[in-house]
Amino acid sequence: MKRVLLLTMALSLLSISASHAEKWDVDVAHSTLTFEVSHMVISKAKGRFTDFTGAINFKGEEISKGSVEIIAKTASVDTDNEDRDKHLNSEDFFESEKYPTLSFKSTKVGEVKDGKFSLTGDLTIKDVTKEVVFECEFRGMVSDPWGNTRTGFSAMLTIDRRDFHVGGSSLLEGGGLALGHDVKISLEIEAVKAKAEDESKSDAKPDSMKSGK
Repeated sequence: MKRVLLLTMALSLLSISASHAEKWDVDVAHSTLTFEVSHMVISKAKGRFTDFTGAINFKGEEISKGSVEIIAKTASVDTDNEDRDKHLNSEDFFESEKYPTLSFKSTKVGEVKDGKFSLTGDLTIKDVTKEVVFECEFRGMVSDPWGNTRTGFSAMLTIDRRDFHVGGSSLLEGGGLALGHDVKISLEIEAVKAKAEDESKSDAKPDSMKSGK
């Protein structure tokens, strides 16, 4: 009888903990994952990943107790140039066939001051996983016309692409790198608070309405 009582109490605690967990699904239609790198010293080449997913977990505005996970398909790289995109997918850069995804999984959220905070985690590109730190900004929360609660974040990070075995180092005749080593990664994230299963069934809406298109 005592064991049954303890088991019941444990299940109750788990239920309470689960009810306080809030999951936020990244609304990809209103989010971007972009990068920028120096090209020929005199300009900057920019691109993005068009196919990515993400989930954020935190309660209310207790961001420092939250977590983030982002996964992008490397083959979705888009620089508005088909030949360049093919090159980026090749063995010279992302090796998309061998390494179809890149990912970030947070391990620590820094103290939030005036909406700004650091986000530490593991970034995996190709066969390399390294700890990195994003500089982030919390953009607040709003309710949309369809009864959803939305939140927004901005995040920025600069990495050395050589650390992740992405691309080589070719020098220009007059000096300088044809392609810079430093790559600036930026995320603009809009996320929708996930509803309880029973709510989502009773309040089902077309995907286009859920994303607020």
